[in-house]
Amino acid sequence: MEKLSVWLDLWLNKFMKNIIKQRTYDKYLYVINKQINPVLGEYNLNELSPFILQDFVTEKLKKGNLKTGQGLSVSSIVGIMNVLKESLRYARDLGLCDNISAEKVKIPKPMEKMVTAFNREDEEKIVAYCLNSSRNNHIGVVICLYTGIRIGELLALTWDDIDFDKMLLSVNKTAYKVKINGQNKIMTYPPKTRSSVRVIPIADKLCNILKEMKEKARSNYVISTKFNKRVETRAYQKTYQCILNKIGVEYKNFHCLRHTFATRAIEIGMDVKTLSEILGHANSAITLSRYVHSMIEYKVEMINKMEKIFNFGNLHKVIL
Repeated sequence: MEKLSVWLDLWLNKFMKNIIKQRTYDKYLYVINKQINPVLGEYNLNELSPFILQDFVTEKLKKGNLKTGQGLSVSSIVGIMNVLKESLRYARDLGLCDNISAEKVKIPKPMEKMVTAFNREDEEKIVAYCLNSSRNNHIGVVICLYTGIRIGELLALTWDDIDFDKMLLSVNKTAYKVKINGQNKIMTYPPKTRSSVRVIPIADKLCNILKEMKEKARSNYVISTKFNKRVETRAYQKTYQCILNKIGVEYKNFHCLRHTFATRAIEIGMDVKTLSEILGHANSAITLSRYVHSMIEYKVEMINKMEKIFNFGNLHKVIL
């Protein structure tokens, strides 16, 4: 009977490597080598009882973070167990074992993260700074604020993705860093899901700014290094953080630009289906569940409007 470590190596490199993206392969390899094998690798496939696997999960929740020694997040545990479950299912399909223990393990439900977005005042500060900056790359932050695209989609954008006549931006690829033969490289791949391939209208003013950028551009990439190459994700995240520091806006992660776009869209009355398509969500339910909570200042504005409808001024306090 195969040991788990031997089977995971065979499963990943013989059956999975050619059908998954390099980034996914790297993620699976890390999870297997760093999280699974050191604890479970010496067990035979059928030896992995529900008790052993439940203890494995419990221990990871307590001190599974290899950098800090603290517990791993529930989402990280789910990722680890998904690799284990998928590999064991395939082993069963091939008749190598009959183990269903991984499917009996109980994992806490992950806490849904609160969507955070910039308020209107901070958004205006960010846009004003980026538009007046001498560095064209700062416009990428404005692009994300006004289109809702992800950072990987932004850094993969090329000038032929923009139709200036129709004022449309095509999202058809994403960029991220992968390790190939021990070397870090920035690669461009199609988006993860079919719904992520989409066309987004560009606002008139932003379109004019991008036209001016293209006239001076020496690179095919909308956002590029001084050597006219693709910008690495972490480098651009640092650029973004420096912008917030300079204008005194409290730091929120880069993805909050996307959340801000979605929040503003809801505030102006954009229907959920349209917003879902612009964001590249698989369905409207994802958009609705994630962005149903709007910004507090918008709620205050709506309550004040309701006060006028209710005409509280004509009401009299009745003391019993």
